[in-house]
Amino acid sequence: MRKMTVKGWALLGLIICFLCNLAYVSFVQAAEIIRETIPLERNNVRLHLERYVEQDGQTKKPILFVHGLTFSSHEFDVDYKDYSLAKYFAKHNFEVWLLDIAGYGNSAAVKDGFMPNSDYASEDIEAAVRCILARNNCQSIDVLGWSWGTVTSGRFAARHPELVHRLVLYAPIVAGLGEKEVLEPFNHNTWEDAASDFQREKDGEIDLDIVERPVASTYIDNAWHYDRDVSPNGGRRDLLVDKSARLIPTESIKAPVLIIVGSKDPYVSPDLCDEAYRTLPNRTDSELIILDGAAHAMLMERPYYKLFRERVLNFLNKG
Repeated sequence: MRKMTVKGWALLGLIICFLCNLAYVSFVQAAEIIRETIPLERNNVRLHLERYVEQDGQTKKPILFVHGLTFSSHEFDVDYKDYSLAKYFAKHNFEVWLLDIAGYGNSAAVKDGFMPNSDYASEDIEAAVRCILARNNCQSIDVLGWSWGTVTSGRFAARHPELVHRLVLYAPIVAGLGEKEVLEPFNHNTWEDAASDFQREKDGEIDLDIVERPVASTYIDNAWHYDRDVSPNGGRRDLLVDKSARLIPTESIKAPVLIIVGSKDPYVSPDLCDEAYRTLPNRTDSELIILDGAAHAMLMERPYYKLFRERVLNFLNKG
């Protein structure tokens, strides 16, 4: 029997190493993202808290996504091609958590639609964060809020700095949107509400050069499926105040903050975001990013969604 030379052993070792790496890559590529609903209740209201995590044997960092005003956390999981923000972060070493504020989506209904206002919602966020931290045996968590979710998560972060590692304020509602009396405790949701976050043509139709039709359809279908025809108006009453009112206590948020906004966002201007950024106590570790051409729903906009999430991921990975 021929003896293998040193070169032969080295070549065999390289082949085995290559095959092992190939097997590992195949495993990672095929790793399943599991979704799990975690029981949570606050103030006698059942809250929907859902976990997305990839089963690849790696340690994950927890992050909580906080939804906006009219629709619930399904907006972070638009399951078409690779548009799901929840699944993107789950595949990039995060344990992703989605919370529906009381009265929204899969959380229990509330009798008084004015009850889940911005401060009430910030306490729902606190309950979710403490649940997540206890499960993971860690001290703080990353949080991403979108739209009204920047008001609620911003207030939570200001009140509980010890619980927040890094905070992303995506399309932040920095100031009041204009004074308007809100008399009804519940908003009557319409197709227009569901489509209002997308960039539009002059005739009012969704701009399909910016948003792929199946993306818009999936988002709107989810809105009807999860949120149905009403949503609480407590947050809306908070936002529809004089434009001089500042809604996010940025001057009291100690964690590093990423403020990210599109230049075409109809609800907030880059100037307001710059003002908010300048009030942050920790500007050394914070960032302000303005994506030219993007708007309120940039996480679903064809030219911008990849850039948006790459910028967010880069910020979160600095900590």
